[in-house]
Amino acid sequence: MRLRNKSWAKPLIEAHPDMITVTPLGMQGKWQERFAQNQPLMLEVGSGKGKFITEMAAAHPELNFIALELQEVAIAYVLRKQVELELPNLQLILGDGANLTEYFAPAEVTGVYLNFSDPWPKTRHEKRRLTYKSFLDQYKAIMHKDGVLQFKTDNQGLFEYSLVSMNNYGMKFDMVSLDLHNDARVVDNIETEYEHKFSSRGGRIYQLVARY
Repeated sequence: MRLRNKSWAKPLIEAHPDMITVTPLGMQGKWQERFAQNQPLMLEVGSGKGKFITEMAAAHPELNFIALELQEVAIAYVLRKQVELELPNLQLILGDGANLTEYFAPAEVTGVYLNFSDPWPKTRHEKRRLTYKSFLDQYKAIMHKDGVLQFKTDNQGLFEYSLVSMNNYGMKFDMVSLDLHNDARVVDNIETEYEHKFSSRGGRIYQLVARY
């Protein structure tokens, strides 16, 4: 869902180049330089307003996190949280998830999060789904050999598609959950804004955790 323009978004982004990168090309292999410590790097593709990524960074100081978002207003909301929190293990990118191999070096990333991505339900839009094989190619290219891909959605159709897509790609599943919030295997699940709102109304959340 596209957010309405906010007059404060661009000035906020321009004021904090230490926290957000708007020109990620040329940063391959250099992301650790933007963090206080060199630690495993976790990437969220499509961060929305940032509830998930900021809470993950706060809960896991032993990891570095990057929030990648295409919408300027959305990443500005994440940045506004980060300006307040000043988490040393969180960086932001205003960029396109279709260009990951241009932003990151091979094996630079340890894990990728895909949370409530646009389902693109029409067949003609299949290539836009973030679990389509061309995107799986990119995640594999930038991830460490032991890296993990975590996918959450409320859309059953996208979940089933993603399960088949990853299986056909040859990925191995650490976990498949058909009802994440009532799954006894799950502990310390950190929600996105959308997830919290949807599940509070009784909606079911699906999750895949997979490796290459």
